[in-house]
Amino acid sequence: MIEKDTKNFERVIGLDCHPDTFTAAVVRGQTPAAALTGQVFNKVPLAQLQSWAKKHTTAKDRFVLEASGNSFHVVRTLASIERQGLVLESCHLGKLKEAHANNDKISAVRIAKAYLAGTAKTVWVPDLKTQERRDWFHAHEKATKRTTQMQTRIRSYLSDNGVRLKKGTRLAQPNAAVETLLRQAKPWSVHQWQILEGMLMELRHADEQRRFWRSAIAQEVLGDPALLQIVRLCGVRDLIAFALGAIIGDINRFARPGSLVKYIGLDPAFDDSGQGQWHGGIGGHGRKDLRCLLIQSAQAILRSKDPLAQWGKRLAARKSSTKLAVAAVARRLAVAVWYLMRGLWSQLQEIDQRLEIKVRRIISHMGTEALKKAGKTRQALRDETYQSLKADRIYVLDPNKQFTSRSKANSVAAEYGL
Repeated sequence: MIEKDTKNFERVIGLDCHPDTFTAAVVRGQTPAAALTGQVFNKVPLAQLQSWAKKHTTAKDRFVLEASGNSFHVVRTLASIERQGLVLESCHLGKLKEAHANNDKISAVRIAKAYLAGTAKTVWVPDLKTQERRDWFHAHEKATKRTTQMQTRIRSYLSDNGVRLKKGTRLAQPNAAVETLLRQAKPWSVHQWQILEGMLMELRHADEQRRFWRSAIAQEVLGDPALLQIVRLCGVRDLIAFALGAIIGDINRFARPGSLVKYIGLDPAFDDSGQGQWHGGIGGHGRKDLRCLLIQSAQAILRSKDPLAQWGKRLAARKSSTKLAVAAVARRLAVAVWYLMRGLWSQLQEIDQRLEIKVRRIISHMGTEALKKAGKTRQALRDETYQSLKADRIYVLDPNKQFTSRSKANSVAAEYGL
């Protein structure tokens, strides 16, 4: 939930934004019951947002809008003219909609009153760099998904025609080896071969996009010391490090490790009401995309000889559940990510063999063309990366900070706002 600061705004401006137009409702009051709706501006062209805001609002007004495709752009546009905007979670606002009567005017008033009620959650507006990284990550995920889909379609079509390829056959190779292999598999009719050619074209295009974004992500990680430091963690390579930086963004918005764990969705669900008690798993809440990546990292850790892997294996044996151990390792990994992104970590003294292998693989993902454009050899880039990893930030303890103990019950109550 959000905490309204009733002293820092005069009016609430509810915005119902669309790609080309917006509707604004001016609401006065501190609670939904006492709120008075003033002027309502219906279907104003979105290109006139800045001029309209300068004419009809002041810097003390607070703009609120529902999370949608262009909501971050609208908030940044308002911030450029010193207007404060907040994005509210669409899941909550969607439950307040009346099925029998709804239009842009009603929606704008409803959004403003939902903010005044204090029950709607706000969505963090990422900075431009973080937004660009999120776009990169989603583009890579879509290209990877499309590549997998096309490979499955081709193998399914071959299987329908009695052709089974050897395990490990790479269908996305840009050379003619795949076509030669398929032609020799059986005599194809003209129409059958045209279908195969079309699917191979789609597969190669999707794989080319995937390799393009993979190279861009590897270059971004190698060029950003903050992202590169995350690679130090066991089970984390460039793709997961980049995803952590893109989705988490500013780590300072998480005051403690538990807040990051809750944001990712690695804390177990529970329902304790009356005489009934229920404890569930980690699904159904949090960032699913980031949680899945950390689960993959945890599975890789359990296959290694890392001390965290030994702890996870003992937990799996004690609880008789591998899934529980994987989730627990992923949670510990999320806590380690919080400390590392905060700079609360020991400085790296030497590059071990495990980290050397990681760096070599990241550079290989860049590709030959990217290395030529950068004007660097693989050895030179490796040396630069090693120096960047060793030049870590050093955390200095605050001598004036005093430790205050908290009971577990109080911390859980504070976590859930009770």
